[in-house]
Amino acid sequence: MLLDVLQGAEAGGFILIQDTAKCTGRGLLKCFINAALKRGEDVHVLGFESPETEVCAGLDRSCVQKLNFHKGFPDPLGWTCRSSFTVERFATQHITQLIKDTQQAKASVLVVDSLSLVLRHHDTLVFCQTLQELRKGGVIKTIIGLLHSDLHQQGVVGIVCYLASTVISVTTANDERHSVAKTTRRTKSGKVMQEEEYFSVSEDATLSVQAKPRQPGHVQKGQDVSEADPASNLTFNLRLSEEERKAKEKVALPFVFSQENLFFPLQKISSSEADSWLREDHVRT
Repeated sequence: MLLDVLQGAEAGGFILIQDTAKCTGRGLLKCFINAALKRGEDVHVLGFESPETEVCAGLDRSCVQKLNFHKGFPDPLGWTCRSSFTVERFATQHITQLIKDTQQAKASVLVVDSLSLVLRHHDTLVFCQTLQELRKGGVIKTIIGLLHSDLHQQGVVGIVCYLASTVISVTTANDERHSVAKTTRRTKSGKVMQEEEYFSVSEDATLSVQAKPRQPGHVQKGQDVSEADPASNLTFNLRLSEEERKAKEKVALPFVFSQENLFFPLQKISSSEADSWLREDHVRT
């Protein structure tokens, strides 16, 4: 599934890559940039955490010149006026104008490195509204963002994940050469698909993926499951003995259905009393 997301990022999608200090997702982010450039798409990178040389290292040389890098590093907050795009300008009007100034007719791919820095200096509600407006604005085809999930409260991370059409969570693997990617993808019809895979990133920003082997689980044998008694630990008995069952069958029901479609309690009203009831119009026929 990870390769499918990489090779065909859907229009209007928001792809979120989650990482932590233990396992970085920056290499995977670079793979998405490289794949978009090879497809001939117009790519804009808001680089708040990495310099342009680091982002472009290993990318396809024939395509890297087409990359639009907007410098936010090393002054993302604009304290020394050394950045061309600051965190404060992360708003719909500024980003839309930034992309329109490139005079590209087709919709662009917006890459944010990283969303964490933006989120820590913006109100969460305003941040989410900006993402939604950018997705529907028309000038952006796809948003790809890196989020350091261990820097935020889980509730905030959950809100951002809810906005994303695809969430890729990267974690470490037992194999030092690989990492684990848990991909959760929500289609336009509302169907949710999920898969875990091993992946590695080469120096030329090429992604290699292999299926994650299933771990053997401790599953009970079929005969053990069938022999399990759900009533064994109850404080009362749900079963009847043969004598109790026969006694139960002999007990008359408190009500019967008569030929006149009337209910009469057998143990409380006699036949004469029932006839008297009918004569006195206590019961409608």
